[in-house]
Order: sequence, then structure tokens, then C-alpha cells
Amino acid sequence: MFKDKKTQATCSVVLLAGLLASDIAFAGLETSLVGIKMKLMTVILPLLSVIGIAIAAISLFTGNPNAKQHIVYAVLGCMLGFGAQAIVDFISQTVR
Repeated sequence: MFKDKKTQATCSVVLLAGLLASDIAFAGLETSLVGIKMKLMTVILPLLSVIGIAIAAISLFTGNPNAKQHIVYAVLGCMLGFGAQAIVDFISQTVR
């Protein structure tokens, strides 16, 4: 779809900034951070998880020799992404 990685990265940053701009525009620092966290956890992370698992499934169905590795990466990414808040809470409780 894109000619090079630089164009793809630029489009990704612009898209992410567009998704998060409304949360930042009319809020203070703390509420904007909470808004960004909620947008990441409720919109972006599930979307990326579905895309990752779909790519892994397509890889499996097409007979790609690296399909098992793609599935493992997709599942690990989902586990780390959805478990990130629990990891942060655990570390903050341990430090206190």
C-alpha cells in the first residue's frame, strides 16, 4: 500500500494524533492522560489485536511456514497489551 516505511510511519503517527486530538484539546493534563489511556485501551488496542490475529490466521490458512510464529506473536502482543494496566498496578503497589 505504501511505497516505503517512512511514509507508512508518518501516516500512522498522523492517524494516531488525529484519534487522540479531541481528548487533548479541551482538557487538563490529568484528564487528557486519562482520556488517552481510555482511547488506547478501548479503541486502538482491540483494533490492533484483531488485526494481528487476522493476519496470523491468514498466514496460517495460506500455508506460510512462519504461521505458528505469527500466532504466538499475536497472542503475546494481546496478552501484554491487555495486561499492561495490571503490570503497572502491580509495580506501583510493590514500590509503595
